[in-house]
Order: sequence, then C-alpha cells, then structure tokens
Amino acid sequence: MKKIQTGFAPRFQANKKHSGLQLMENFFHFNELDVSKEMLSNLMNYAVKRNSWIHEDPAVIFQFHQSMRSLIRAGYLMMLKERKWTVDTQPEKISPWVFGLLSEKEYRNPLLVFKKAFREYTLREFDYFLSGIVYFSMGVYENLPERNIVMPYIHTVKMLDAAHLIIQRKREKKMAGAHSG
Repeated sequence: MKKIQTGFAPRFQANKKHSGLQLMENFFHFNELDVSKEMLSNLMNYAVKRNSWIHEDPAVIFQFHQSMRSLIRAGYLMMLKERKWTVDTQPEKISPWVFGLLSEKEYRNPLLVFKKAFREYTLREFDYFLSGIVYFSMGVYENLPERNIVMPYIHTVKMLDAAHLIIQRKREKKMAGAHSG
C-alpha cells in the first residue's frame, strides 16, 4: 500500500498559479478589510494586556494568522515583481479620509508600503510578530513581548490598506476594460 504524506507547510512560491496578486485576491475573498483590521487590533490589544486574553475561537485566530502570513508574502512577491499600481489623480480630488494610514505618496503607489516594510523588517520578523501577538493574546502571561511590536503592527495595518487598494484598482481596471470593449 502506498503511503500518502500530507504536507502542512504553506506553499508560497512565485509562479503563474500563485502570484502575489492572486494571493491578495484570495485573502480578500475570505477576509474583509475592516474585519481584518479589527482582528489585528484586538490581537495587538490583548497581546499587551497582562491579565486578560482574547475570547475568540482559536480556529478563527489560527485561520487569520495563516491568512495574514499569506498576505504579507503576497506583498513581498509583488514588491519583487515591481509592477506599477499608481493612480494619476490630482491631490485635491482625493479626500484625506480615503488614505487611512497611508500617505498621499503611498496611496498613489501602494507598493511603496511593502518596499518600506521590507526594508525595515524581514519576512521572518513579520512571522515572529504575528506569532507573538497570537501567542500573547491567547493566554495570561507574566512577560510581555520582548521586542517592539508597535512598528510591525503599523506596517501590517498599512499593508492591509495597500493590498486592498491594489485589488480595488485591479477590479476598476477590469471593469473599465469591460465597459470600453
């Protein structure tokens, strides 16, 4: 009888089947931007509280952790490919409320968010950050995370906004092409 081995390691190779853009689309197919930002914020808040833990189903947290890892890798893959996702809009036509945490420059070219994040932190450090906030949010511990987790958190929130913007622009471009053709 042939033994079948199941590989549980996530696969994040950059090929035609699993491009960075496809991984981002998959993320937002299963996760809404606002819900993801709220979950990330809750994990962060509970990670730094000493005497409380998050009251969320661990399976939901694990799924979110894996989804966020995939999204961060998607941004890394997209950054490597250096594709342009800029928008040619006059600054006075863009409402400041639209930017979120993004600067105007980052709003115009969302890949700048990923470039800056990966200049400051590696994929491994983002994995460490995500694992750390999940770990510390799920129990009561004497010790707090030993590293600065605020900056990776800010980068991660900005990556969520930038990825959503890229997917939104892709859809708009697709719709414009469908209407013009």
